[in-house]
Amino acid sequence: MSERLSSFIEKVSPTLVQKRREFHRWPEVGWTEYVTTYKIGKVLDELGLTLTVGKEALASDERFNVPSDEELQEVELEARNQGVPEPWIEKMRGGHTGLVAQFDTGKPGKHIAMRFDIDGLPIKEATDSSHFPTEHSFGSENKGKMHSCGHDGHAVIGIGVAEFIKEFQEELTGRFTLLFQPAEEGRRGAFSMVEAGWLDDVDLFLSGHIGIHSIPAGEISATTTDFLSTSKITVVYRGKSAHAGLEPNRGRNALLAAAAASLHLNGITRHADGATRINIGRLEAGSGRNIIADYARMEIETRGETTELNDYMIEEAERIISSTAGIYDVQVELEVVTTAISADCNAEFISIIEEACTSSSSITKVHPSLPLGASEDVSFMINRVQQHGGLATFMIFGSPLPAGHHHPYFDFDEKVIPVAVETFSRILLTTANG
Repeated sequence: MSERLSSFIEKVSPTLVQKRREFHRWPEVGWTEYVTTYKIGKVLDELGLTLTVGKEALASDERFNVPSDEELQEVELEARNQGVPEPWIEKMRGGHTGLVAQFDTGKPGKHIAMRFDIDGLPIKEATDSSHFPTEHSFGSENKGKMHSCGHDGHAVIGIGVAEFIKEFQEELTGRFTLLFQPAEEGRRGAFSMVEAGWLDDVDLFLSGHIGIHSIPAGEISATTTDFLSTSKITVVYRGKSAHAGLEPNRGRNALLAAAAASLHLNGITRHADGATRINIGRLEAGSGRNIIADYARMEIETRGETTELNDYMIEEAERIISSTAGIYDVQVELEVVTTAISADCNAEFISIIEEACTSSSSITKVHPSLPLGASEDVSFMINRVQQHGGLATFMIFGSPLPAGHHHPYFDFDEKVIPVAVETFSRILLTTANG
């Protein structure tokens, strides 16, 4: 079986790498992944998996921070230009991107679900020849957007796993659900799939991420620690305009309120119970050098080692933001846009994955666990599976990283793609016989 699996991985790898580069050329940010969803779905449909697309795959009302109707109309027009057929656009209309693919072997066994996120980021990709995608002519062609976190790789890993399930269906038992999730960045998409009920009867849940640690391709972790709970907060201060020279006393300066708040937010006392974070990622304010600014907008994120620690950071942030509004006599509007909770992987997966990968020549080392040290909305999926009695894990697939995640020069070693597909495949074979 190991030899047959190796031959399969060798056979599909060139196509998966080619497909990864295709996805990399056209990155789409959360809730706008029309082209990506269609291209994934087209392949899976040809494999004979049962597809649920767009509106039917999500709990529509549980989507966070969906782009405006005007933005979505522009994206849908571009999707047509990129060759997405009208029936597919109709299924996804209004930012209902992503899909679920299912396969039932018809034999008694476990229900195994797997998640693969598919969105890019609003980052302008590096264009000089030292950047591997530029050197090999597959840099982003979607202006101002980039796959700078590896989700193009995640998408094709999911496709590779689907091809494995189809190829090895006689050796497998039970049924499989593959979740191709939109809008992971900003922690916006997983909850809508959870609330659609896809994970309510799952026995085993598998997920993972390329990179995180710059280690050789071939090294993986069976579980992950340090999922940080997070919240994304939007703050708007509204003051009063006035001539800065003629009558500054009549103005109420929203810019100063936001600037002061940003400094005080970074001074929130850290908590004795664990790690906490806060970042002011964006601040927009003012309209001219001689005008008292009547408007300021801030985009903030908090993080905590646990959900309770993140709640502490939110409460402190809200107190400072509101107090600063009082000091500068401006109005304030505060919205918690998205959240992600903390999570713990099931330790049982360590022995499962070590056993599954022991005879692999490509998977060179299985770390029992590696820290994430960041936030991931897959935590909603992990928690839902565990609440219903299932086991869940989040793996890390090592790769050398020329630059960190969310960086214009981010890239990964494409050898990690077959390693990840083989890892998933071996786990499915092991659990089918266990």
